[in-house]
Amino acid sequence: MFQEPIVNEAIAKELGLLPEELDKIRTILGRNPNYTELSIFSVMWSEHCSYKNSIKYLKKLPRKGKHLLVEAGEENAGLVDIGDGWACAFKIESHNHPSAVEPYQGAATGVGGIHRDIFTMGARPVASLNSLRFGKLEDKRTQHLLKGVVKGIGDYGNCFGVPTVAGEVYFDPCYHDNPLVNAMSVGIVRVGETLSATSYGVGNPVYIVGSSTGKDGIHGATFASEELGEDAEEKIPSVQVGDPFQEKLLLEASLELVKTGAIIGMQDMGAAGITCSTSEMSAKGGHGMKIYLDKVPQRQKNMKPFEILLSESQERMLVVVKKGAEKDIEKVFEKWDLHCAIIGEVTEGGMLEYFMHGTPVASVPAEDLVLGGGAPVYDRAFSTPSYHAERDAFDINKIPQPQDLKEVAQKLIAHPNIASKRFIYRQYDSMVGVNNTSTNKPSDAAIIRIKGLKKGLAVTVDCNSKYVHADAYKGGLIAVTEAARNIVCSGATPVAITNCLNFGNPYDPEVYWNFVHALKGMGDACEKFETPVTGGNVSFYNQSPTRAVNPTPTIGMLGIIEDVEKSMSLNFKQAGHLIYMLGTHRNDIASSEYLSLVHDVSLSPAPHFDLEEAHALHSCILALIQDGLVESVHDVSEGGLFVTLLESAMTDDMGFDIHLAADIRKDAYLFGEAQNRVVVSVSPEQRAAFEAKMNIQYSPIGQVTKGAIIIDNQDWGQIKEWKSTYDTSIEKTLGIID
Repeated sequence: MFQEPIVNEAIAKELGLLPEELDKIRTILGRNPNYTELSIFSVMWSEHCSYKNSIKYLKKLPRKGKHLLVEAGEENAGLVDIGDGWACAFKIESHNHPSAVEPYQGAATGVGGIHRDIFTMGARPVASLNSLRFGKLEDKRTQHLLKGVVKGIGDYGNCFGVPTVAGEVYFDPCYHDNPLVNAMSVGIVRVGETLSATSYGVGNPVYIVGSSTGKDGIHGATFASEELGEDAEEKIPSVQVGDPFQEKLLLEASLELVKTGAIIGMQDMGAAGITCSTSEMSAKGGHGMKIYLDKVPQRQKNMKPFEILLSESQERMLVVVKKGAEKDIEKVFEKWDLHCAIIGEVTEGGMLEYFMHGTPVASVPAEDLVLGGGAPVYDRAFSTPSYHAERDAFDINKIPQPQDLKEVAQKLIAHPNIASKRFIYRQYDSMVGVNNTSTNKPSDAAIIRIKGLKKGLAVTVDCNSKYVHADAYKGGLIAVTEAARNIVCSGATPVAITNCLNFGNPYDPEVYWNFVHALKGMGDACEKFETPVTGGNVSFYNQSPTRAVNPTPTIGMLGIIEDVEKSMSLNFKQAGHLIYMLGTHRNDIASSEYLSLVHDVSLSPAPHFDLEEAHALHSCILALIQDGLVESVHDVSEGGLFVTLLESAMTDDMGFDIHLAADIRKDAYLFGEAQNRVVVSVSPEQRAAFEAKMNIQYSPIGQVTKGAIIIDNQDWGQIKEWKSTYDTSIEKTLGIID
């Protein structure tokens, strides 16, 4: 037998536990834990699993709504009733640290893990999204990370057979050492045919299904709950290795298991592996388990008990089966060529007892391990960020207006935060399953058709971290609102969100200040738009030795559209159509890409935003779309009005002829990022009806052309010239094309 070291404060610290946490463990057990038990507590009480530094504020987010079938945290993913007997399961999670040290496998296993959260609930994944952040694109490390992450996402998703339908990519020096890789999965399931991650029924057998267990990913949850330092490359063993073909078999088997009626509960083995799935399922069901670790199929010899328990080898599930139905479920696994083994049984009470070759190696109470049970909860100190003084000193009147606006526009559309991401999305299969309508009909959110129904799902991911860094509360408001605006601009009604909260070290008072205030903004916006939080992920410790990343609360939003044929696209349709801007022009260039790129001002206030104004705008847009009064709808966001017009024009090689407002700075008019603005095009025949419908601020700004771009009667060239720059900028920087 493995001889375990004597547990002391030094060993607890190595495992990421605080001295007071070791004391609490001793109190819970009534004795000193052995090394295996301490390892169990260390992963389950890590920030990644327990949310010990965030749960207080997560609980303040709105978590109830008319569409929700389960509340946040009740299951592996959120579950929303979408009508007609169908439900949608969806969730977003991070895989940041693994992607920083091994970008291909880090990103690939992030995709695999989030899909397992969906199909272990009995839902079939139908769409994948991602939100990515890297350092400056010109940097060779960034290019290495970008290529590895994108290939990892593409290879896994394409092989698994779920389309990648939408995403976002940003580049900023703050992400140089610590990229962000957030993956989202969306699935559908019949109401009443879902599975729960629970365990009950004394004597019911516990199965492990899928890949054999190896030493990859051990202490992965702890790795995700610490800062990246100079030894980051040595953490590669903490990164899991994925197999999308095995995952596909698990998917089909899981959906078939639902039909047998023989399953008590099922959970995927993600962070903390067997430890997490046995403890969470047991705590939820109010029972215990006996687990025989030597019966766990292993692909490496002489694995120690804590290694088997903490391994995060991918494509594995824990399944609790009704006693007597073993042959029925084993037939399903055999059909799909999946290895399975009974590794234990459900017991009375709440103890988890782990054995190796008949010898007890650990005995811990399940309830004391989990979030909402005995896991510690902290309220960290926070203070106003010192950099706010520099932010507040910003004065737009000290920023000179450029002489050549066309030159500025050309620089802006070549910036990697604005330019086409076709290098990335061409590596993703967006059409597998042929339910994605957005490939041929581009819209602000992706629209997913539900076979056999008229209705569909609208999905998006959004967050501008510059805004959150500038003003955490307002940035949180904007992140939710922009997601809602993208859903609305596509013709759908927002119904719920999931979130991936990427921040630095929670022990830093300024980082924690941003966290607390960003969540307050998110919560207020969710209340206003009636989009409750269904769940998600907190990812702290995203920072290098020199600084934290910008606070990045990524929002994944779900909307419902009653008739996918009536979804709205963003592209101009015909020359002569009238162009309007809904919302108010403002002298605002704060936190814009333009201000950063052209004037090298990286810190300024967040752009203008008003929540009531946003709500009125969204209601107006939906009414216009439902009444058929607009031909295209596109949100004004990064790059401002000019970029919005360009994106609406490029799809069908149209152009635009617009006039600037005399009372607004020309740079603010074209490139400012003041919120709550949307560009629509209207046929001349519908002009009177359109204007009669308007109950918010709006202004006519020009008309669609056959390809010419004209600004205040000045010829800015043809759309194809601009499209060439926009399409090729990133590829030229990467050296893919000359």
